[in-house]
Amino acid sequence: MNLLPQLALNLPAAVLSAVTALAYALAPWAYPRMGALQARAVLGITWGLHLLALLTGLMSDPVRFGFAPALSVTAWLVLTVYLVETRFYPQLRARWTLSALGAAVMLLALLFPGAHHPALPSVWMPLHWALGIASYGLIAAAVVHALLMQRAERAMRSGQANEAAMPLLTLERLTFRFVAAGFVLLSLTLAAGWYFSELVNQRMVWNHKAVFSVLAWLTMGVLLWGRWRLGWRGRMAVRMLYLGAGFLLLGYVGSRFVLEVLLQRAV
Repeated sequence: MNLLPQLALNLPAAVLSAVTALAYALAPWAYPRMGALQARAVLGITWGLHLLALLTGLMSDPVRFGFAPALSVTAWLVLTVYLVETRFYPQLRARWTLSALGAAVMLLALLFPGAHHPALPSVWMPLHWALGIASYGLIAAAVVHALLMQRAERAMRSGQANEAAMPLLTLERLTFRFVAAGFVLLSLTLAAGWYFSELVNQRMVWNHKAVFSVLAWLTMGVLLWGRWRLGWRGRMAVRMLYLGAGFLLLGYVGSRFVLEVLLQRAV
């Protein structure tokens, strides 16, 4: 694939993506040399650059979207959640994880800006996309919290727990709140997808995206039911969350990656 024509199609978005990726990459190096307020300001500036890069790409004419922009929006939503959360839980620490994630997705968005979408089957189709990306963001936030929860559990078992760190039970509670919110939005996404499929194709289309999305929905539903009725927690609950997030990732991002990168098809 020749990347130069791809980048030239929207040069401002490409430049902003590169600058944002650099900002994410430099942030971990800067954190130890800054105070809490300064580090938060750096994250806020990076957040703003990321948003500007997203808007520049999504407001192009015609619209371009694909697996990498979807991951980029998801990472931005996770960073947004983190910035809000740290206002209430200053001891929450995920800067290294978010910086690595942000740099990676911005580079992907730079190299793979997505396919053109010159015409939409319905003016409401962006609503379906927004619901889907929002569910991605909330489930991704749940995964980040699960990773922090596992790290805290390992530190506690090894006797190296930091008293100033986020309490394990608080992390667990936040993780399942994000799972529940993500499940609600994923349910709305599937309902909207079913409606648009019926509207455009006069029937429900069962492709890879639909199958993996339904599998993710079922997995998250079983996880929430197990938490509510059976008190699931710990490793079993985290593994179920990772499984459901994996299915969700394979749904849109996985199918679009195969089409755009492996098969090099626009649709």
